[in-house]
Amino acid sequence: MITTDNGPELTSKAFTEWGSRNQVTLRYSRPGKPTDNPFIESFNARLRAECADLWWTQNISEASQLLAKWRDRYNNERPHRSIGRTTPAHYARSVEWIDYRLPVDAPVTL
Repeated sequence: MITTDNGPELTSKAFTEWGSRNQVTLRYSRPGKPTDNPFIESFNARLRAECADLWWTQNISEASQLLAKWRDRYNNERPHRSIGRTTPAHYARSVEWIDYRLPVDAPVTL
């Protein structure tokens, strides 16, 4: 399950079809209620501040490349205070209760 806000990029036909094809349940927060999903609100703020607000891109390919670099840094290099000042990749490898997880470098396709 993925819980998101109701942004147009997350309610699009392509995204909902991706969820269906990959057996991912999409749960949307109530409009105007960011406290329904504070984790995504925090992540979105970080993504905007550290990535989207810093670069203008000319096309989707360029934006995808910049986001891939940012995602790699966010997951593999940048320590996160909420998980003991370690990276998400390191944390994911160290948690025993996760039954299934994609390899850290697995491509994300929509």
